[in-house]
Amino acid sequence: MAKNVGFEKALIKIMINNYIKPTWPAPKNVKAYTTIRTGGVSTTPYASFNFSLLTGDDEKNVLANRNKLRQELNLPEEPFWLKQEHTDIAICIEKNTKPTPVVADASFTQTAGSVCVVTTADCVPILLCDQAGSIVAAIHAGWKGIANGIIANCIKAMNIDPTRLLAWLGPAIGPKAFAVKQDTREIFCKQLSECASAFVKNENDDAFLANIYSLASIYLKKAGVTKIYGGDYCTFTQKELFFSYRRDGEKSGRMANLIWLA
Repeated sequence: MAKNVGFEKALIKIMINNYIKPTWPAPKNVKAYTTIRTGGVSTTPYASFNFSLLTGDDEKNVLANRNKLRQELNLPEEPFWLKQEHTDIAICIEKNTKPTPVVADASFTQTAGSVCVVTTADCVPILLCDQAGSIVAAIHAGWKGIANGIIANCIKAMNIDPTRLLAWLGPAIGPKAFAVKQDTREIFCKQLSECASAFVKNENDDAFLANIYSLASIYLKKAGVTKIYGGDYCTFTQKELFFSYRRDGEKSGRMANLIWLA
């Protein structure tokens, strides 16, 4: 019981007015937040702080939520919203010439005031910064994106020594809630043998329980990143805090995960 009370106190400490602030040793000029599902204007089933325009929510509500986000976090500019499709594409914000939102699953920047953002509802949001506070990135890492190479591609595109990077894993589906089939496990194990440790046979059927936090960490380490933090939540079971596609289906809302250089 004492352990649960301590966890709740820790949770309250890092949750500020419907936002989670990552607990990691990032430089002071690196600003990062993840939203929870409360605090917005969207109505059921998107209640209430939904940031996706692609799941059926009223556009006016989503735009109102985005405006509220800008005001409450005092964002320097509109976040660089992506059209996420589980690709391996990482975009440098300052070099982007395509109309937004651009199809990609990661963005990065070295420009102060440019805001990287990815939206999630079970997939792992990975926020990156270097120890000098000179570059930041946000990655949308679902299992398909991880398998497609989004983590390695983003880090390679950042053109920085990966040992200088810090990574924070935001709220995603937990290892006791993410059931996958044998073919999904095989995809990862064929790429990296150490991925086998991220899958546990489900006793009730022929499925496996996958630890997507562990998979993300394995691929981060493979790319050279060793300073990894976070991975403490479960979007599926913590319904009062998070949206979950696996739990709620097509009409699930999306959280926003943001990082920028002040």
